[in-house]
Amino acid sequence: MTDDTARDDSAAGNATDNAAGSAADSAADSATRTARDLERSPTLWELITRRAALTPGAPVLIEAAEHPADDRTLTFGALRDRAERVAAGLYGMGVRPGTVVAWQLPTRLETVLLSVALARIGAVQSPVIPFYRDREVGFALRESKAEFFAVPGVWRGYDHTAMAERLDARGVFEAYESLPDGDPAVLPPPPASGTDVRWIYWTSGTTSDPKGVLHTDRSLIAGGSCLAHALRLGPADIGSMAFPFAHIAGPDYTVMLLLYGFPAVLFEKFAMPDALAGYRRHGVTIAGGSTAFYSMFLTEQRKAPGVPLIPTLRLLAGGGAPKPPEIYHAVVRELGCQLTHGYGMTEVPMITMGSPLDSAEHLATTEGRPPAGMSVRVTGPDGVPLPAGTDGEVRLRGEAVCQGYLNRDQSAEVFDADGYLITGDLGHLTEDGYLVLTGRGKDVIIRKGENISAKEIEDLMHRIPGIGDVAVIGLPDPERGERVCAVVEQGPAADPLTLSRVTAYLRAEGLATHKLPEQLELVDALPRNDALRKVLKYKLRERYA
Repeated sequence: MTDDTARDDSAAGNATDNAAGSAADSAADSATRTARDLERSPTLWELITRRAALTPGAPVLIEAAEHPADDRTLTFGALRDRAERVAAGLYGMGVRPGTVVAWQLPTRLETVLLSVALARIGAVQSPVIPFYRDREVGFALRESKAEFFAVPGVWRGYDHTAMAERLDARGVFEAYESLPDGDPAVLPPPPASGTDVRWIYWTSGTTSDPKGVLHTDRSLIAGGSCLAHALRLGPADIGSMAFPFAHIAGPDYTVMLLLYGFPAVLFEKFAMPDALAGYRRHGVTIAGGSTAFYSMFLTEQRKAPGVPLIPTLRLLAGGGAPKPPEIYHAVVRELGCQLTHGYGMTEVPMITMGSPLDSAEHLATTEGRPPAGMSVRVTGPDGVPLPAGTDGEVRLRGEAVCQGYLNRDQSAEVFDADGYLITGDLGHLTEDGYLVLTGRGKDVIIRKGENISAKEIEDLMHRIPGIGDVAVIGLPDPERGERVCAVVEQGPAADPLTLSRVTAYLRAEGLATHKLPEQLELVDALPRNDALRKVLKYKLRERYA
């Protein structure tokens, strides 16, 4: 081959690459324009029908079964059509617009169909995490005044129907393998307004009874839009839901699928390493859930360094719990994919989100930026906004913010005079508009009158080899007011940490002496909730106080 021929081939190759890149950019721009148009849908049902009209044959949900032959797929068109038949069946049972229907179901096709069917009718639905038991479920049923209650029957060895009977629940029906069915001709017109309260989600109730959080179709669409646009997705992507669909992340993720027209793989039972087969079989490109999920993927990757855990994976994304910077760097370094983390809560499903286009520094140390429709304020206790870079209370206002709580007295306490939601989180905004969280108000340890951020210590301790996870808490102390206690999760093969080793490391990192842990506890597993695997610090305080 002559040099001229080589140059000609190179030029042709570059032209081909440029053309392919331009085509990809054009497709991405087209998908974004479509998504921006769809997000203006007033109701969730209209969003579903508009997406189904655009790509009726494209898959939206793929259920990963234990045996590949049992996998099931639902298209956008089938989601619309089957949900209407389920809605007709529910209507025949007596469900009407405004009827409160509670459901406690695992993550599977029938659960999504039931939820969408209720949205078609305009009922008020109250999802309950499937791992909750009599106390939490009974509270949700009483407070919401649910007229119907959908359960899975016996699921994972627990009889939910028997529990419903113990709780004297009304309108109990099983909705695991089969759903009500009917002729859609009997249905009234779908709801026209997306600003009526049609969703009651429940906070975790880690320190008291749960709070019923009131959402509208529009607040859920706004939250899902924030997630979708930040992640730079397209029809070629394949997502995954490894968390309970009954969590606020359920509709958040579903809206994302509807806006960008790509599917997600559902995992009814998520456990590592068994779930990996489903990720690989369906070519998942986007996975995640929360910091605990990132750690689980890293644990599996470390069993075979250098061999891609999920060859198609390009992005881990999630939120719901603090993300230490070291976790970000470990994911990029070891899993070979990007990690974007966000900030959300039951009251506001998506507040800020990192983007794959952000710098490594922003992705490692911030929670991303808010979308155009979300106003984030950082204030002093008096509600006066603070300048960039100054820590204070994080307050929020925007369409994704809930309408308050089922208990109106609780609503009055959480909104300030300007209509901003007081989150209870502490942090600051950077000069370029990124949000940095530094802890929860209740996560500040007050030792001899000095405020200590638990998150600052946790982020540093995550760098110590052998630590799987760590929670830093304040414990009552007669001399200091509170003492700093670090509770460390270690695997069985790790060399046990000592307090002296921990404090020596933190001193070397420059941590102030008064912030050093004075107590170290080693555990096989930190206590977590059943949704996004968030660490339950109140249980640690109860155990070690």
